Amino acid sequence: MTTGVIHGVTVSHRRATVDEIESAAAADEETAVRDLLARDGVDEAFALQTCNRAEAYVVTEAAADGRAALADFAPSIRDGAVREMDHETSLRHLMRVATGLESLVLGEDQIIGQLRTAFETARGVGGVGPVLDPAITKALHVGERARTETTINEGVVSLGSAAVELAGRERDLGGATALVVGAGEMGRIAAQAFDDTGVSTIVVANRTVPHATHLAGEVKTTATAVSLDDAPEAAARADVLVTATDSPDPVLDRADLTDVGRTLVIDLAQPRDVDPSVGALDGVDTYDIDSLEAITDETRAKRREAAANVEAMIDEEFDRLLDSFKRRQADEAISAMYESAEMVKERELRTAISRLESQGELTEEQRETVASLADALVGQLLAAPTKSLREAAAEDDWTTIQTALGLFDPEFGAEGATPPATERPREGVDADAEGEIPRHVLDHLGDE
Repeated sequence: MTTGVIHGVTVSHRRATVDEIESAAAADEETAVRDLLARDGVDEAFALQTCNRAEAYVVTEAAADGRAALADFAPSIRDGAVREMDHETSLRHLMRVATGLESLVLGEDQIIGQLRTAFETARGVGGVGPVLDPAITKALHVGERARTETTINEGVVSLGSAAVELAGRERDLGGATALVVGAGEMGRIAAQAFDDTGVSTIVVANRTVPHATHLAGEVKTTATAVSLDDAPEAAARADVLVTATDSPDPVLDRADLTDVGRTLVIDLAQPRDVDPSVGALDGVDTYDIDSLEAITDETRAKRREAAANVEAMIDEEFDRLLDSFKRRQADEAISAMYESAEMVKERELRTAISRLESQGELTEEQRETVASLADALVGQLLAAPTKSLREAAAEDDWTTIQTALGLFDPEFGAEGATPPATERPREGVDADAEGEIPRHVLDHLGDE
């Protein structure tokens, strides 16, 4: 069944500080999804954690269950930093995230890869089902469209490149030594961005040295690779360093940078790679994600027209996604209605034929005539409600659809079965529908 509703919650750079985002994040996305799936009423779950956002989504039969499942998300964070999202808001927000409209650097490319990885992680632990699958797939689709059909990602396209832009404004990079700590996606972007400046040497430090070696080999500038344990020594020789690892603990502390002299430090990691107290050292200038706001604001201004085009694209794709959900919801109600009617028809057909045979043996042709009559009655009786259910979906009349799902539950009457409680796929209206099939409906379908 695709009758579940999505409830989401996000802590991002729009409302929260770096520390608050760090506090909201779980150990990793897989852990977050497993934890969400273990909560009462949760059928599907998805988590997205990046350097500037921590988000969680659940699918439940009732929106109230979704709110309850996420009630303790980021409990230590002030209320104003946490944004809750109902079904439709979650759908639209996922598209905005995928297109880069919700990113610190408007239109950044990195986020779509992060979303895709998080999607596969959630799928791998059983978190993705018939509601989240089309929702996230659509978000990824519109994210790709935005980047191929608009100029939303031209210029500074990620935090890594924004960090190098900031470094170029704060320091003369001509002949400088740049240290990149972390050989992941953001570290790769930073190293490639440094490659387009005047730095004379790039040092890549990473826990897995072969990965650092591979990245060092991708750039044209003279580059070397060192282990993460050697990062403090490399920092002593660097003029500027950008950190972007996924380490849960700082990889550079105050003692590591006490004697480095005049150095520019830009920490892009979440949680932080560099102990914040480093900023108090003489000659060391530190910046974090929040410090990139000026550069990202300039990018945002340049991309405003492209962003408007992406907004229109999202509106178009959002309507398509909702229409798809509506059609499936209507089809489920119609299918349940016909299945229920078929069960009653078969039961009453057996009773009718049994009574007729008690009055004299029936020929095969007579049996077929009676069966055809029963089929025709079901088809004619359900033609009008079928049309009405399709119209109800088109008009967002979820009360009618959910009532139909409750009335025509094909399991109704089975031993131990109970009428379902369902809800329309967005918050705001109490549309629970449960109860038995009315006697007058059964009378139309066949006397008991």
